[in-house]
Amino acid sequence: MASLSMAPVSIFKHGADEEKAETARLSSFIGAIAIGDLVKSTLGPKGMDKILLGGGRESTVTVTNDGATILKAIGVDNPAAKVLVDMSKVQDDEVGDGTTSVTVLAAELLREAELLIAKKIHPQIIIAGWRKATQAARDALREAAVDHGSDEVKFQEDLLNISRTTLSSKLLTHHKDHFAKLAVQAVMRLRGSGNLEAIHLIKKLGGSLTDSYLDEGFLLDKRIGVNQPKRIENANILIANTGMDTDKIKIFGSRVRVDSTAKVAEIETAEKEKMKEKVERILKHGINCFINRQLIYNYPEQLFAAAGVMAIEHADFTGVERLALVTGGEITSTFDHPELVKLGHCKLIEEVMIGEDTLIHFSGVSMGEACTIVLRGATQQILDEAERSLHDALCVLAQTVKETRTVYGGGCSEMLMAKAVSDLANHTPGKEAVAMESFAKALMMLPTIIADNAGYDSAELVSQLRAAHQDNKNTFGLDMTQGCVGDMSALGVTESFQVKRQVLLSAAEAAEMILRVDNIIKAAPRKRVPDHHPC
Repeated sequence: MASLSMAPVSIFKHGADEEKAETARLSSFIGAIAIGDLVKSTLGPKGMDKILLGGGRESTVTVTNDGATILKAIGVDNPAAKVLVDMSKVQDDEVGDGTTSVTVLAAELLREAELLIAKKIHPQIIIAGWRKATQAARDALREAAVDHGSDEVKFQEDLLNISRTTLSSKLLTHHKDHFAKLAVQAVMRLRGSGNLEAIHLIKKLGGSLTDSYLDEGFLLDKRIGVNQPKRIENANILIANTGMDTDKIKIFGSRVRVDSTAKVAEIETAEKEKMKEKVERILKHGINCFINRQLIYNYPEQLFAAAGVMAIEHADFTGVERLALVTGGEITSTFDHPELVKLGHCKLIEEVMIGEDTLIHFSGVSMGEACTIVLRGATQQILDEAERSLHDALCVLAQTVKETRTVYGGGCSEMLMAKAVSDLANHTPGKEAVAMESFAKALMMLPTIIADNAGYDSAELVSQLRAAHQDNKNTFGLDMTQGCVGDMSALGVTESFQVKRQVLLSAAEAAEMILRVDNIIKAAPRKRVPDHHPC
């Protein structure tokens, strides 16, 4: 029998790459921990901001401390880092906040796992311990949750506290009372529907952040056509997505040959007649306001003006979609059957001035919960970050209206979960207990990072907080204003139960998935084929 060759055999295509066992695991850990270290300085009410400088000619500047925004903007090559970036996006889509917390917690779990693997503890034992720890932490969080959903006054106060807590780690922290009220008023108008599409955010340069306000109605940043009515009461609105241009021949690459200029005039007249007929069909709907997603050229604009109809052109797609939603209409493209078209309605359309800009204001819309938050600020970067901050607060509030339970912030919930996990570890025999202890340590790292970012002695504060929780002071957390341990229920530092639960579960699942990896196989890069037929 021929002896097998001991030379390594590659089964992959030329150019493919493989990382095995310890190398693969180490590569995953390093990538995930690097992502956690990148965003952890933004955590908490005293977190720092990052400047993201875009490439290309524009080189846009973004100043933010929002974890999801930072991670979306950076291009990562490490597969484990990509898992954390995707997890942060999902957290942002699901609950709107906690994007930094979830990334940092997953990174800290993997940091602890790296130490355990160095002690020759098998990944599957670590995962088994973590699963039990996750369940214990989840149960502790559920027991600590407070539900004021049946008491309207207390629930309103909870919403304000959640809004303040969410905004306290953002750019708006110095004006958090003002913006917390704006966000709560806007969400309470939704009457529990949670449809954030009805809340429109408009950014206008100028003034200061405190000049921002809530407008009951809908604002559209567009112009009304020339010589058309600037104010309409009891408006019947047709919202359309149709071409209203006369001087374009629609067949691509077509040419028209004529033997005299009179023939050109005939073509123009035919085009005009065609457009006039289209406008007449639109007017048969019995409308006094026409809003189109596409451009409206001069001739149809004149026809609408002659008929006393307000025409608004180029209302971008999101504007048209939201208008259809709030006015109760439908977007139309053909106009042959007026009886089948659902028109939008509102009590008053008028022009209003904000700063130096003129906007169109729709009030008394059929969807009563619709409102617009107008943000003012000194620079575009401030406005963009204010919009992101307020969007996070609105998402969290909308979630809280559906799931009314709340928990305390300031590291209180993390310490509570860590205590529950440590207690379970003390009663668990075998190596799984070591994995549970590592899970508790990772949870305790969140209040540690919050204290570090504020410039306080984290070791002192976290040990005081741990002692307070051992004394069953279950509402105690870190007061980052005074730099001490305080009662979160008295300070009103409240967070959504839904957000905290999602942070715990997402981080544990992502860390477990990365920990299971023992092989990374990279596909061979695609070969560039020379182009023998250049244009």
